[in-house]
Amino acid sequence: MQKTTVYLPVELDLRLEAEAKAEGVSKAELIRRGVARLLDDSQRTRRAKPLPVFHGKRTRTMDEIDRDLVDQISQRAARR
Repeated sequence: MQKTTVYLPVELDLRLEAEAKAEGVSKAELIRRGVARLLDDSQRTRRAKPLPVFHGKRTRTMDEIDRDLVDQISQRAARR
């Protein structure tokens, strides 16, 4: 996981703390849930990104190409 610092107004932090105790989870977990919900519900149009193009000096097997594609897609997904 990536650590991020969030500054909250005191009132919001108190409400968050009370909700976390009531749910039996950490404040960080509630924040993660809220951010995930916000992003999942977003109506923003996502730009289609082209698949990566690989240039090399040697011929690669289909298995090598598949592994490279999976790596590239995983890296992009981790950035979201």
